[in-house]
Amino acid sequence: MAEIRHALTARRADDFAAWYQEVIAAADMAEESGVRGCMVIKPWGFGIWERMQRLLDDRIKATGHENVYFPLFIPLANFEREAEHVEGFAKEMAVVTHHRLIAGKTGGLVPDPEAKLEEPLVVRPTSETIFGDAMARWIRSWRDLPLKLNQWANVVRWEMRTRMFLRTSEFLWQEGHTAHADETEAREHTLRMLEVYRAFAEDDLALPVVAGEKPENERFPGAVETWSIEAMMQDGKALQAGTSHYLGENFARASGIQFQDKDGGQTYCHTTSWGVSTRMVGAIIMTHGDDDGLRVPPQIAPWQVVILPMLRDKPEDEALLAYCEELRAMLAAERGFGEPVRVLLDTKPGKAAAKRWDWVRKGAPVIVEVGGRDMEQGVVSLLRRDGLWDAASGKPAFANPAREALAQSLPAMLAEIQAGLLSEASERRESNITRNVTGMETVEAHFAEDQRYPGWLEVQWSKPTGPALDAVVERLKALKLTVRNVPIDALPADGTCIFTGEPAVERVLLARAY
Repeated sequence: MAEIRHALTARRADDFAAWYQEVIAAADMAEESGVRGCMVIKPWGFGIWERMQRLLDDRIKATGHENVYFPLFIPLANFEREAEHVEGFAKEMAVVTHHRLIAGKTGGLVPDPEAKLEEPLVVRPTSETIFGDAMARWIRSWRDLPLKLNQWANVVRWEMRTRMFLRTSEFLWQEGHTAHADETEAREHTLRMLEVYRAFAEDDLALPVVAGEKPENERFPGAVETWSIEAMMQDGKALQAGTSHYLGENFARASGIQFQDKDGGQTYCHTTSWGVSTRMVGAIIMTHGDDDGLRVPPQIAPWQVVILPMLRDKPEDEALLAYCEELRAMLAAERGFGEPVRVLLDTKPGKAAAKRWDWVRKGAPVIVEVGGRDMEQGVVSLLRRDGLWDAASGKPAFANPAREALAQSLPAMLAEIQAGLLSEASERRESNITRNVTGMETVEAHFAEDQRYPGWLEVQWSKPTGPALDAVVERLKALKLTVRNVPIDALPADGTCIFTGEPAVERVLLARAY
């Protein structure tokens, strides 16, 4: 059994990066595309993203947003209107300069000099500027506000160092953009969408996060405030899982987004933007995976239950398949998390044991094997992905419920798996946050090279700005650290900033990050 149990060659404790890449391959989630930094998302990986998309889309629409779609190509002039914004993305922009290819003199295809565009087009890195153009056309009076829009799309940011799902040149995401009549309403909406992300991460993905405000140097280009949800991966690094930005009037002034107020005057809107991306799939892998592969929370599993008939290429297979189809229909008639349970009867060729380990690596929450003897006794052999091994025997922890009992218990079982994954990740995170750190020498010792997976530190912070902040950033950069955010629920500051020696005004989290 040992060679099956250790289905992955890499171990989290030994080489987390290699383990992560192996899980993606072993779970058949994605592969390299042949274009640097771009990936092919395979059915299981895309099925997880589709579930995330559906659940988050429902939450976004519940807050009054409508979905739209804007073009992939954005005129360069749009970015030039907002200097700080274009500076933040300039090094990552992919630019289209020609619209036709011709045969080259030495072979191959080359851009046709006669087909040079009058104005270069940027391949969408984000859509604030093009949304701004539309908002300027669509908003005329206070009656048009608030305008709440959301887009599901792909974006391109030319990355130098790529890793599948976490940092790719092209990725999928949603980006919300809203316009409001005043600052108070826009700020409230920024935090409302942050809470949508927090609830989505914790309730749907079983991903515990810390919600808080980013420091000045980590703000989205052109934003007045940036807020984030930060998740801890099993190697102790932080992953920024989603952001929500209050943009003030900055983009409204650049794009001319004005409205006639109730007094007849012309007023600039206050805008927000917010987004999460396919890096959330990477977060699921690094938070819930184990040394046997992926573990998918039932809420986002494309298939929550997989049934594997133990076929033997004999006449009795027909009766076994009929039994399994009845079981599939019985289980699919149950409801979990307010939806019909998603059940797959896997009839692909192959031995059930080999297929079992394929589904273990994929992380299907519940795997059910059914053989001839099970059919005769009216039972199934059930394996839960969150409790794969029997500690006493070291063998797979199979249970053998009657199929009717399984159907009755299945909704509660899926809820238990979901809650258990969240609890496990939450306990791991809390045990790896060191609080009440009082000096830089403690920070340096904590993140020394011999600390393999050091977790996070909470430190007191005087909220430096300008050159003082720049000095802190450089000091942290030498340790490969960043300030993640100022947790909303942190205790009030009551000491001295470890960087400046001045009275602290808040507490921040320090971490290495993806």
